[in-house]
Amino acid sequence: MSQLNKFKRYTITSALPYANGPLHIGHLAGAYLPADIFVRYLRLKKQDVVYICGSDEHGAAITIKAKKENTTPQAIIDKYHAQIKQSFAEFGISFDIYHRTSSPIHHDLSKEFFLNLYEKGEFVEKYSEQYFDEDFQQFLADRYIIGTCPNCSNPNAYGDQCENCGTSLNPTDLINPVSTLSGKPPVLKPTKHWYLPLDKYQPWLEKWIDEKEGEWKVNVFGQCKSWLKSGLQPRSMTRDLDWGIDVPLEEAKGKKLYVWMDAPIGYISATKQWAEDHNKDWKLYWKKQEKEEDNTCLIHFIGKDNIVFHCIIFPAILRAHGEYVLPQNVPANEFLNLEGDKLSTSRNHAVWLHEYLEEFPGKQDELRYVLTSILPETSDSEFTWKDYQARVNNELVAILGNFVNRVMILMHKFFDGKIESPSGKVVLNEPAIDYELGRLYEDLEQNIEAFRFRQALQTVMDMARLGNKYLTEKEPWKTIKTNPEDARETLHNCLVLIGKLAACMQPFLPSTAQKTLDMVNWQGGAIGLEQEISFKSGHQLNPAALLFEKVEDETIAEQIAKLESKKQTAAPALQLPAAKENINYESFATMDIRIGTILAAEKVAKTKKLLKLTIDTGLDKRTVVSGIAEHYEPEAIIGKRVSILANLEPREIKGIVSQGMILMAEDSAGKLTFVSPNDDLHNGSVVR
Repeated sequence: MSQLNKFKRYTITSALPYANGPLHIGHLAGAYLPADIFVRYLRLKKQDVVYICGSDEHGAAITIKAKKENTTPQAIIDKYHAQIKQSFAEFGISFDIYHRTSSPIHHDLSKEFFLNLYEKGEFVEKYSEQYFDEDFQQFLADRYIIGTCPNCSNPNAYGDQCENCGTSLNPTDLINPVSTLSGKPPVLKPTKHWYLPLDKYQPWLEKWIDEKEGEWKVNVFGQCKSWLKSGLQPRSMTRDLDWGIDVPLEEAKGKKLYVWMDAPIGYISATKQWAEDHNKDWKLYWKKQEKEEDNTCLIHFIGKDNIVFHCIIFPAILRAHGEYVLPQNVPANEFLNLEGDKLSTSRNHAVWLHEYLEEFPGKQDELRYVLTSILPETSDSEFTWKDYQARVNNELVAILGNFVNRVMILMHKFFDGKIESPSGKVVLNEPAIDYELGRLYEDLEQNIEAFRFRQALQTVMDMARLGNKYLTEKEPWKTIKTNPEDARETLHNCLVLIGKLAACMQPFLPSTAQKTLDMVNWQGGAIGLEQEISFKSGHQLNPAALLFEKVEDETIAEQIAKLESKKQTAAPALQLPAAKENINYESFATMDIRIGTILAAEKVAKTKKLLKLTIDTGLDKRTVVSGIAEHYEPEAIIGKRVSILANLEPREIKGIVSQGMILMAEDSAGKLTFVSPNDDLHNGSVVR
């Protein structure tokens, strides 16, 4: 049973893409495709919903890009805002508005927010020493400083994060820091900034986050708990930059708002602009109402790298303001990998959306289907071109397209494409099929509302499988010779099922759903998810047409070759350890290896390599000490699906009893990677 009617209206946001480069499929799988599916579903359920997004156009990365391309920040954001907006539109992401944070309405609202908090005394003003480039006479934003990572010794770590090991850094953590502007070591110089005291909000945040247990995804909840356990510190809401929104204080002349203060406010300013354009009241979608039941349900769709900003910092800002609703859910996805490696914009290892749209014209739904099938909902997943080909050919073509095509061809062959019934109306007249459709629809509804879009898509495919099975069992191409009316009824039932299938396809494969409705010459206007599907006697079907085309080997080979040609650094030669001696099967069979989920992670005091993990094995919740601290930050692995040797004899390590061992893969360079299931198996599943 749907739970949607608990809320008066819905405000759905997708993370604002940074306007310094194009979109790739990892972006789609993280924040945009899941949100688009959910929003399309809400609209089909007749909910009051607004879907908000826009370009994030401030911060140091924009100015760095401008310097690299010898142009201005304005030119950079204009270029990529236009490209991103067009790519979203062509792909079919159905925003109600795609805005931009460089707009006057956004600058004004961001300043209002800052002043609201400032006048309430929410900020802590303090001086701190920050790096300053003496040659260029300016303070350096975190991304303008590179140096050696203290965690993994990467010599090209940024002042805010090491992209090699993922460690969050402060510029002063770097070893041998250098300014990217002058190439010289910067000096420390005092500067004044305005800090939001997150530590003040920690007790409230802890209570609020705890209320989300069981409702939020385990990876999101776990990462929030890890941040809170580490203890929140005041965070500066201003920066010494020359690009961004001016801090609206006379004493802060030349300073800009921290991009992670102004960017989430971009959701609100975009809603204001949408409301002005459509004669709506934006406050209904963001501000608290007198009656609790009149409030809006706010949901943020993001990638896991933005969890802390949307679940801790932005809620603290909204709480400090006092007039705004807080997010009901933040269904963050993990990362999508590509062909055995991480997606990397810097190495050009990506499938860029604008290139896909050019090279695969009219194939938006094929990509929607494949990405939805592998969404990294609870753990990282992987896109490969071979898998793309297999899913299109073996599922879309062979199952969904095949069912619709067979029915349409048989209807035209036997009955000239005309529906005729003595009762004057054709409805589903097969109780077993009707029952199974009802069960599948309930699964579809529950999975979408629980943000399990992979499973929801499979229920749609199960409807197509149901149709294929029914058609094969009834064999109308045989019964047409002995009992034409039975053949007609079989095909009529299949047509009703196709109508139901098209209705349920709409959130996932909108273009295919419309093609299908056009083929059956649907005359009933907009089709609802729960709508009864029927056809009048005398209804004429349109000609049969293929919904999908097979993807040829040559096409896939071209895409794989294209990725290979883009690699800017050759992979090191693989040096594998020698094989160990053979063991018998009985020795292997004694190992009890299970699938589990990391619920909590923390560093073991006075050690460099050890993490203390709490793991749900499906059998119990247990502690495991693992030597992976040099490879993974604790908060980054909350919610990670792992393989655990569950019957390893307990062992005390640094005063902690460890009950098991996490299985890891190690490459020739010594990098460790989790051995994780590709499919969403339940905890406790046995690895054989």
